[in-house]
Amino acid sequence: MTQTANRLSSAFAKGHAALICFITAGDGDTAANLDALVEGGADVIELGMPFTDPMADGPAIQAADLRALAKGTTTADVFAIAAAFRQRHPQVPLVLMGYANPMTRRGADWFAAECAKAGVDGVICVDIPPEEDADLGPSLREAGVAMIRLATPTTDAARLPAVLDGSSGFLYYVSVAGITGKQQAALDSIEQAVGQLKAATDLPVGVGFGVRTPEQASAIARIADGVIVGSALVELIGQHGASAPSSVRELTSALAEAVHNARKVPA
Repeated sequence: MTQTANRLSSAFAKGHAALICFITAGDGDTAANLDALVEGGADVIELGMPFTDPMADGPAIQAADLRALAKGTTTADVFAIAAAFRQRHPQVPLVLMGYANPMTRRGADWFAAECAKAGVDGVICVDIPPEEDADLGPSLREAGVAMIRLATPTTDAARLPAVLDGSSGFLYYVSVAGITGKQQAALDSIEQAVGQLKAATDLPVGVGFGVRTPEQASAIARIADGVIVGSALVELIGQHGASAPSSVRELTSALAEAVHNARKVPA
């Protein structure tokens, strides 16, 4: 088992659901915010690669991307942030999340090699569907980096095998058919979807989109392997700027307590 696979698998083998937290690279004091996530108890961290047209993301992450790009954040900066994080936190899984253009414009082999060199454990590419896996997937797998795929409420039984083929790390279940932000799917629909996904794969299933509060996170943690929180954290960074780390740590800690203890609470 590679170090990458070991870090991700270990995050889902702690006897409780994993808290997966997202922030955008280059937005605010990214290093301090990443450290705050770790200190708050995040099990896996997603680092967003800022992009001009983040079509799956709502206003909060769109604004974060624009703030990061206005500061001149480049793909090289993202890898520098990732490499420095890996030095500070050797055991915490780090996943890059973003869009195809920054990941493929210099070639998939280049991108995969840079991921491996920086200690990145996995990649989520929102706009490369499984049918176009050849654009990025083989290079990542050759470099030992997990290709983490997305399933949605519209992923039916006929298409699910294509989503799972070549996927590793964990499966990201997008709980609403829409953009990131304030929408939230009904818990019953999430429970049904997670059950169907877990019947089809041994990969851990993480649920995201619309999870904002410890109460919401706790409810999902009782049925899923991971709970993904992004917009609520990104909004704090937008509100507090350079002083955001303490607020990020506080929210992460509350989320981690809720997620890690969810299965101890009677449903």
